[in-house]
Amino acid sequence: MAVYDLEEQEQIAALRGWWKQYGGWATGLLLAVAMGWLGWYGWQTYQKTQNAEASRVFLLLQQASAQQNTSQVKQAAGELVNQYPRSQFAALGALLAATTLEAAGDAKSAEAQLIWVADNGKDAVRGVARLRLAGIQMDQKDYDAALKTLSETPPAGFAARFDAARGDVYVAQGKLTEARASYDAALKNLDAGGKEVTPNSEFAGSEPGQLLRRLVQEKRDALTNGAAVGK
Repeated sequence: MAVYDLEEQEQIAALRGWWKQYGGWATGLLLAVAMGWLGWYGWQTYQKTQNAEASRVFLLLQQASAQQNTSQVKQAAGELVNQYPRSQFAALGALLAATTLEAAGDAKSAEAQLIWVADNGKDAVRGVARLRLAGIQMDQKDYDAALKTLSETPPAGFAARFDAARGDVYVAQGKLTEARASYDAALKNLDAGGKEVTPNSEFAGSEPGQLLRRLVQEKRDALTNGAAVGK
């Protein structure tokens, strides 16, 4: 049995007194820290697993899209948005599914995919989805819905594209005054020096902003000259 001198006995007694008073709290704090660390580690592991599974489904979606297998496209896209909605692949998969379904003539299903991305996507992806959704709604002559789709504050870099798209809707409605104002707003945004995102492939190139500006200017000039130019 260990023998302690008086000073050591006093220290031990003080330690026992502290532990009696605060030991439960200290244990709880340590447990909370440990659980927090384990939770973070578990979440990271879960996220990696989810992304791995989502990437597998996205690959199946790509293959189905290449084969124009619309039933498998819908199935894979549904699995992504229902089981892996927070994954980066969910919004991209829905966009790809919308492209495939629209090309196959299933505009309603394409619209549903784009609505999901417009509501759940982030930043540029959401902007692309809203522009494409408004395009489908225009094709269906649902002009009020298209304007509503474009009414959201655009993501950074999309202001001119949203303005130009609204101009197209107004032209289709025969509202030329509103169309001119929308095209003017698009040109103003482009001239402000901001780097506009141009998601459509026809705008790809070394100077996409200049190409977009030229197209918008042509539409605006056509209205000035009395010709109504749509999309």
